[in-house]
Formats: sequence, C-alpha cells, structure tokens
Amino acid sequence: MKIAYFDCFSGISGDMCLGAIVDAGVSLKKLGKELKKIPIAGYTLNAQKVKRAGFVSTKVDVIQQSEVRSQKPEARRWKNIEKIIRNSSLSQEIKQKGLRIVKRIFEAEAKVHGEAFDKVHLHELGAVDCIVDIFGTIIGLDMLGVKKIYSSPVNLGNGSVKTEHGILPVPAPATAEILKNISVYSNDVPYELTTPTGAAILKEISSVCGDIPLMDIEKIGIGAGSRDFKDRPNVLRIFLGNPPSPPPPEADKGGMGGFSGNQMTVIETNIDDMNPQVYEYVMEKLFETGALDVYLTQVLMKKGRPGIKLTVLCEKGKSEKLIRIILKETTTLGLRFYEAGRKTLEREIREIDTEFGKVRVKFSRLGNEILRSTPEYEDCKRLAKKLNIPLTEIIEKVKGKALLDKFKG
Repeated sequence: MKIAYFDCFSGISGDMCLGAIVDAGVSLKKLGKELKKIPIAGYTLNAQKVKRAGFVSTKVDVIQQSEVRSQKPEARRWKNIEKIIRNSSLSQEIKQKGLRIVKRIFEAEAKVHGEAFDKVHLHELGAVDCIVDIFGTIIGLDMLGVKKIYSSPVNLGNGSVKTEHGILPVPAPATAEILKNISVYSNDVPYELTTPTGAAILKEISSVCGDIPLMDIEKIGIGAGSRDFKDRPNVLRIFLGNPPSPPPPEADKGGMGGFSGNQMTVIETNIDDMNPQVYEYVMEKLFETGALDVYLTQVLMKKGRPGIKLTVLCEKGKSEKLIRIILKETTTLGLRFYEAGRKTLEREIREIDTEFGKVRVKFSRLGNEILRSTPEYEDCKRLAKKLNIPLTEIIEKVKGKALLDKFKG
C-alpha cells in the first residue's frame, strides 16, 4: 500500500502541493488532461525548476489568460462550484473528495465572517486557482497510487496578510478555523506560510499529524512556494513509499505473519429514544470526521425495551471529535470507549483489463498469498449502465478475470 508523508515545515498551499506532486513524477501534461475534464477554461498550467534556499524544487503556477484577467471578477458560490464539479467527467471518488475540500473552505469563511453558507463566494480568478489546486492535488496523488497520507505539524508563519476583508493576522481566520484539532506552530517568518486551500487539502486527506511514519521511501517530491527566503527553503516535501515489508510468516512466532496491525479506539452507546431517520445523518458526519467504521446493532435493553447500539471505530487518538458528534447529534446521555488491537489483511487496488473495459479491483492478501478479490462497485455499476448488461453478470465476470490474473502471477 503506497503511503505519503507531507512535511509542512514551511507551511502548505495549493501550488506547493501541485509542485511537489509534479516533482515526484506526475506528468504535467497528463495532469492537465485530467483537469480538462472539469468544465472551466481560461487558464494554463506552467511548471519550472526553481531554487529555494538551496533546495531544487518545482514551482507550478495556474496562469490565467490575459482576456480572463482583464474581466471584472465574477463571484463563485458553493452551488456554482458544486454544479461545475458534478457536471465534470471526473470519477465519483475524485469528485466527492474534492468537493469535501472545497466545502471546508466555504464553511470556514462563512463562520469566521458571520455570513450564511450560501452567500459566501470566491471571486472567479481565485475560484479557478482553488479548483485547479485542489483537484490537481487529488488527481496527482491518485496517479501516484497513494492510499494513505500522514503529515507533520503545520508551520503557519507569522505577521499579517492582505485580504479582501482587510489586513488580517496570520494565520488568516479561515485557515485557523480549518486547522482546528491539527497540530500547528509558528516561528519568526513574517509571512503567511499556510493558506486556506493548503489547510483544507491537508485536513481532508491526512490521517495522522505527527512524526514521519515507519516507511521505505521511494520518491521525494519538493514543491516550491512563492517566497524565496535567504536562510530557509519555502518548500513542501512529500515523501512517497511503502510500509516496511512484513516478516515472512515463519518468522512470526505468534502465528500472525502477513497481517497489518495497529491500535484503535472503539466507541459505543445504546440508544432507544431517537428517530431512526437521524442515524443516516449521524453516520455520515462520523465518517466525514475520520471514523474507520460505523455500524448499528439491535439490542434488548432494560425493562424489555428494544434499542440500537451505535458502534464507531477510529484510529487511536482520534476519538475526541467523534465523541462530541455523538453527544451533540444523538439523544444519548453518555457513552463508553476503550482501546482495542486490530489486525487486517494487506490491501491494494489494481486496475485490470476486462472484456467490458478497465475495472479497479481490490486485492486482499495474507503475506504473499492473495485471499480474495473484490471489483470496485462504482466501476461495475458504470459499465452496467453504459453497456446495458446486468450488474451481477459484470461483477461475476470481473471476479473471474481477477482470479485468472492472480494465477497467472
């Protein structure tokens, strides 16, 4: 499973993310081709090698065409941007992930400036930059095959920044709002190092904020920021690689060779007086906030009352925000939580060629042995609609093709 570590020692912004991804090996031409699936025009992407205090890095800029720059900026509200992305030909996964990032920015701007969510806007030029930076980053990470992302604490910078709302302190209010519950710090650099776009990207895609994880580094991408400080590099580093290879099964005396293991937190509460329609909303919020799994179990409570046990699984140290959601959004008066060990099969997603077209398949393995393969539901659903073939037939045939590929090695 490919992992990435974002080293935000000099902050993070959208263009720094794009630069690091291109520097790590993503073709600017292929990235631009994917971005053209979004129906916006009037810009080009430019990449060049630059030096930042001795670091050779890649600077990627979204260049607005002169006729677009000369026009009076048009306001882009959430519903406008959402419609643009929904009408694009990007994959559903990319659309959803990107829209969650954009929505974070709008929600933060609405809160800190006391405006209604549907009234907040980005000017046209800023909106294009924002969309390209966000979706370019997500698309690029997908091209690199990254499945899990970690990050360092985030350097915010210092001083003040000029905005359409006036001169504001660093971090800008929206940046600070987005980075709640993320480890941050500031040093003596008198500039804004982390932007709302960079903050929102990191908040959405990063699983853990801390030291670099145990990993075998394969590539390092270095994206340049706009500043060129004399004594420190204004860059974002992305380390790409894999978790260390598991020991062979015979070396594991406990008989658990080939498993991936970690500690997690289990949160539980029993509920017997809530409108069942609310569960869907609560589960959605919990998943958006980082829950690994959420499920409901029917239980029989005291005095013979039927009830529901809500169970939430999350990474160790991530429970506080989820507990707050449960206490605020449900009728429960209390809950319980405890630490538990977890063992999982190693998983990877490959794209295979089938008689219907390309389909992503999730392979689960124990050590070097592939135990099962699961076709990506959305891919099969799309092909079933396109080809007017029963969905079950496509799923079964893709499973068969995946099994055949497995035995071919």
